[in-house]
Formats: sequence, structure tokens, C-alpha cells
Amino acid sequence: MKPLFFSVLFLFAFSHPASAQEPNYQLVWADEFNKDGRPDPANWTYEHGFERNHEDQWYQPENAWCENGNLIIEARREEKPNPSYDSTSSYWGKQRKEIHYTSSCLLTKGLHSWKYGRFEMRGRFDIDAGCWPAWWTLGEKGRWPANGEIDIMEYYRGKVLANIACRKADGAEWFSRKTPVDSLGGADWSKEFHVWRMDWDEQHIGLYLDGQLLIQVPLSNLVNKDGSGFEPFKQPHYMLLNFALGGDNGGDPSKTTFPKRFEVDYVRVYRQL
Repeated sequence: MKPLFFSVLFLFAFSHPASAQEPNYQLVWADEFNKDGRPDPANWTYEHGFERNHEDQWYQPENAWCENGNLIIEARREEKPNPSYDSTSSYWGKQRKEIHYTSSCLLTKGLHSWKYGRFEMRGRFDIDAGCWPAWWTLGEKGRWPANGEIDIMEYYRGKVLANIACRKADGAEWFSRKTPVDSLGGADWSKEFHVWRMDWDEQHIGLYLDGQLLIQVPLSNLVNKDGSGFEPFKQPHYMLLNFALGGDNGGDPSKTTFPKRFEVDYVRVYRQL
């Protein structure tokens, strides 16, 4: 989920396919969302309020629950006062007097984090105007973008994205692949579940959709270029699952019929043997 006020460098996926010789992996963490009700508090905490990118939604835990083996994150059109409203504040989230949309962002920060491995998520999401779902990671140390960001799955404005970001001298350096959802099947594609995957080791980060490599970047290219020499992808990362709306990237949700959903069948993390 990247702010637009940082400069962007788009580099596309390497043309070579993933190696035919698959390494062995062992499952080290998973949430299958098989128990109806609130998501497991041992795995997830929540963001609250207006968080980033001038997004339209107010984040609250009430919009996330488990049902029939899936995590449901539901974006809704709701009208209510902003409890953080402050007309004298310089922060955009406090300048808004009203809330017009609500949703949820779940994260493992402070509970679980990982360095290297295979990460998988099976999910589906609505692709109507304004929808901005994502499954992503942030590094534990450093201020964004110096901590590093990996958008294993992101969607907005008709495109599925796979992004990796580190810091350059004047902001964020982005390595990104955009795939038009129409090339995948459009609305019919969005009705089905799909598998997103990241393979991350000491040499590369590779991001996949339904087994197809979207982008692969060497870690040697992902050193912060701010003079620090810090390597944000040689540290543990925590993950986030969220359904944003509008804001800097998501598009205009005003004519979209709500509620809309981001559904997750499972999230799994493996380590390479």
C-alpha cells in the first residue's frame, strides 16, 4: 500500500521462469480461519481509524470475522462522526469530521514475524471502483520506506500488483509488476479463489499468482540507498491483511454498491529445509 508522494521506479518481472527444482519446505505458521467468530487474537491485532494514503475507510475490528472457513474483511458504507476529529490538527485523518466508509486491517505486528521462507494466501476480493485490498509485509526495524515493504497481493483501478520497496535518497524505490485484471478474466476471475505466494531467501524475493512468477528481485538490489547501507529484507517482517477504499490509489468508491468483501481461505508460512 504505497503513498504516491514518494517517487516510483517500476521494474518488471524477469523473463526466466521459476526453477523447476523446488526446494523442500516445512510449515511453521498458519491461520486456516476454521473457527467461526472473531479472528484468533493470538495471531492478529487491528489498526484503528484513518491510517494512510488519505484512504476513505475508517478501520475498525468489527468489519472482520471468520465464517465457513474463511476470514471475511467487509468494506461498508457507513455514516458516523469521526471520534478523532480535531479542526486544529494538521493530520488529514483528524481533519475529517465524518466517516463515510468502514473496513478492517489485520496485522501480526508484535505477535508473529518471519525472515525468509515461503508465504501463501488463498483468497478472493471484489474489484469494483474504489476497492483496494492487499496482503503485504513490513520490516520490524526502520521508518517506512527504510524498513522495506512487500506487497504480495494488491489490487486497485483494474490491476493486480506485485510490489517491493526499499529506500532511496529522496523517498521510496519501487520494483513493481502490474497485471490488468481483464487479462486474467475480469469479473469472472474475481469470483474465484486464487493463490498468491512469496518465495523469499538470502538471494531473491519472488512473487507469484496461481503459480506464475510475476516479479523476482535480487536482495542485492534492495539495499537502502540513503547512505545507511541497511538491508531491509534481511530482517523479520510482519504481515498485514486489509481492505482499503479510495484514497491516493484506490479510485472513487462513491458509485459502488456496498458491502464489498475480501475473503481469505488461509495464510501459511513455510521455512526452507
